[in-house]
Amino acid sequence: MCGICGVIGIEHTEQAEAITRRMMEAIRHRGPDDDGLLVAPSVSLGMRRLSIIDLPGGHQPVFNEAGNVAVVFNGEIYNFRHLRGALEARGHVFRTHSDTEAIVHAYEEWGEDCLGQLRGMFAFAIWDARDPGTSGNAARQARIFLARDRLGIKPLYYSLADGAFLFASEVRALMASGRVTPRVAPSSLEAYLLFGSVAEPSTIVENVFSLPPGHCITLQAGAPISVVQPKRYWDFSTAALQTDSPRPKNFKDAAKQLRALLEETVRDHMIADVPLGVFLSSGLDSTALVALASRSQADLRTFTVVFPEQNFSEAKISRETAKHFKTNHQEVLLGPDQVLAQLDDAVNSLDQPTMDGLNTYFVSRAAHLAGLKVTLSGLGGDEIFGGYSTFTTTPKAAFLAELGRWVPGPLRRLSADVAIKFAAGDAVLKASAAWRSPNDFPHAYYFTRLLFTPSRVHRLLAPYFDNPGENKNPPAPVWRQRLQETTRQAKRLDSFNSVSCFELESYMVNTLLRDTDAVSMANSLEVRVPFLDHRLVEFVGRLPKKCKSMDGVPKALLVEALSDVLPDNVVGQAKRTFTLPWNLWLRGPLGVRLSQELANLTPELKQYMNLRAVRGAWQNFVIGHTTWSRPWSLYVLNTWISRHLAGAVTNATSDAVAVRPVAVAGGGSSSRS
Repeated sequence: MCGICGVIGIEHTEQAEAITRRMMEAIRHRGPDDDGLLVAPSVSLGMRRLSIIDLPGGHQPVFNEAGNVAVVFNGEIYNFRHLRGALEARGHVFRTHSDTEAIVHAYEEWGEDCLGQLRGMFAFAIWDARDPGTSGNAARQARIFLARDRLGIKPLYYSLADGAFLFASEVRALMASGRVTPRVAPSSLEAYLLFGSVAEPSTIVENVFSLPPGHCITLQAGAPISVVQPKRYWDFSTAALQTDSPRPKNFKDAAKQLRALLEETVRDHMIADVPLGVFLSSGLDSTALVALASRSQADLRTFTVVFPEQNFSEAKISRETAKHFKTNHQEVLLGPDQVLAQLDDAVNSLDQPTMDGLNTYFVSRAAHLAGLKVTLSGLGGDEIFGGYSTFTTTPKAAFLAELGRWVPGPLRRLSADVAIKFAAGDAVLKASAAWRSPNDFPHAYYFTRLLFTPSRVHRLLAPYFDNPGENKNPPAPVWRQRLQETTRQAKRLDSFNSVSCFELESYMVNTLLRDTDAVSMANSLEVRVPFLDHRLVEFVGRLPKKCKSMDGVPKALLVEALSDVLPDNVVGQAKRTFTLPWNLWLRGPLGVRLSQELANLTPELKQYMNLRAVRGAWQNFVIGHTTWSRPWSLYVLNTWISRHLAGAVTNATSDAVAVRPVAVAGGGSSSRS
């Protein structure tokens, strides 16, 4: 697990190296154990390493035998041993025992098609200076190949600046390059307020983008870079519709096959040369991981966040689960005083603003302090097995939206206002939004994931929407284009899989995975997500609805597959959402801090936002008309922007730094930098 970065298209190697080193320093927390650098004509690639596998031999960049192909890599390849055997049989020579080296030789053997051979979470950049068969220096004509894993577990951001292409594992690293202007992207504010996080491929920073999950980029080192065209190599809908493998005959047969796949997947995700644990809640997904992981590892470490407020705490069931599976269990007690004391560090761990993520920050911090470098998380179980309420609310929202298209607008707005006035709750707000303005989104699913309704967002961003500048009809932002594309993909699927597609392509990648990566890596901790192993996702996705759902039994297929190992008290409990007791905490000293911050927006945000509407969000919470998530999301947005985008200037940092020894491209080996 690492952080990677680099710049392509700057001829002066000293300048390119200086830029890369600044980005490397900005992601030191992702890899405190080691660093590495490759500098070649028009290319500089860097990385920071958190050593997990092959501790002494996994130094990067890793080269092939000839020294003309190299990789910097963030992630884990779980089938690297199988790949190594297959590649050695084809004549490739390995010099380390790391999973990183498997990527280099896989690329040598299969080119870009190597992505189909990799099983794991990854973001990497490959430098390919093999002789292209034309005259000239091969290194100057090198190809740069970047890729991100299928589900987007690991991040990869990029920007075009002054004719150069820059990339990094974090948005803040790109800003540290000195080549990216730290300026807020106003169109991304709309996405953030709608959903509580910025929707990919946009970011909160102008002209910085995320490489979407399941995409890759190929660049030429010696050619001018004026446009970037990510290429899709995998998507959930295409994988779910594949029929080249036999499907289970019935529900029981599907559960049996799933059990074998789960056991193999969890076992592979436990490969590590350092201590490993599991995040344990009272829920089904994390309990399933503990049940399977405890079979492979004695004295398994488990961690649970618990609260003084018993109505929110998952302590009782998680303790019973830990006792049942004989794990070495640790509880992380979290109250309002602890949150207030560590709030600055927690928010500072975020690579982009988000309404979520702090619960994972605190449990990640505890795991790090306990000496762990790797943990397993149950992320993904709800998305593929149907654990979210969106699997039932999306069809209802779709019905409302479709019906609303036949009703005159004034009547829709009037009836929506009446509904909100006489019926409280988020469900009513979201349903009213779908009824009021059914064409605000390409699919009704997006109404079910709203933070603020579209009409409220327009009030919050009134200065931005009322003053669009010279361009009165700007093109749709790229995040809205992605909503359209996801909708197109989901419409190919049945009602169950379509919601899975929406969840995986939106809430999962925009919020859960992004936040988990940022806050865990801020604590130098690797979080692995076995339920998002692409083979498991594809297997479940290809099953007909009747083979994975059952009335009255949440996640019926998972329960059936693990029926002999899951404790009854976990299987029988109602679905609960893990969240901190913010509604209570924000009515104490923590709330005082929020109200003070929201009364004084940073200038970079104030120019786009309606101060009265911002303060109104806090007052609505105080009087009980809205939930904690709305004022909290505004607080995080303002705090993040004030820390990272305040006083933006271009090229603020000098390119002059001391040059140290680096990996010599083409040399076949590397010296530690």
